[in-house]
Amino acid sequence: MKPQLPIDVNEETGVWTTDGLPMLYVPRHFFTNNHLAIEAALGRDRYADQLYDAGYKSAYFWCAKEAATHELSGMDVYEHYLKRLSQRGWGLFAFESADADTGHARITLHNSSFVLAQPEAHDKLCYMFAGWFAGAMDWVGKDTGRDYVTTSREAHCAAEEGHDHCVFIVEPK
Repeated sequence: MKPQLPIDVNEETGVWTTDGLPMLYVPRHFFTNNHLAIEAALGRDRYADQLYDAGYKSAYFWCAKEAATHELSGMDVYEHYLKRLSQRGWGLFAFESADADTGHARITLHNSSFVLAQPEAHDKLCYMFAGWFAGAMDWVGKDTGRDYVTTSREAHCAAEEGHDHCVFIVEPK
């Protein structure tokens, strides 16, 4: 299968874009090794907090840009977000359930890039994604006139004993 998202490369600058947003294309091992080095330096809890905030902000920004680019609104933007994450190689994301009225969602992740890159690990490895899902849901809430602020957490990870996929829970604070 070929990539299913549009990639444009500026011949003068070498900058890659998808839907007008600049992108980077790096090997999974490069990203994972950098991720683990920062985790080791800061400690997992502190790093997870930083990633949550940065991911939240980035997802919210992405949803606003993609909504305008593709003339989407509400949960259609969130579904598009999960589709694009899947198309970019992070893993296969899908809603198990989602409710824009209440700000609740349950998201599954199969073939996580973090789990595939660390086959010897047996812990929650996908915490980086949590802020992304709260940021996207809060954008949906604002877009649909709802007044909630959500939080998201990794309920279980495919790297943990007895699980074959990751699950994230999104719910109002």
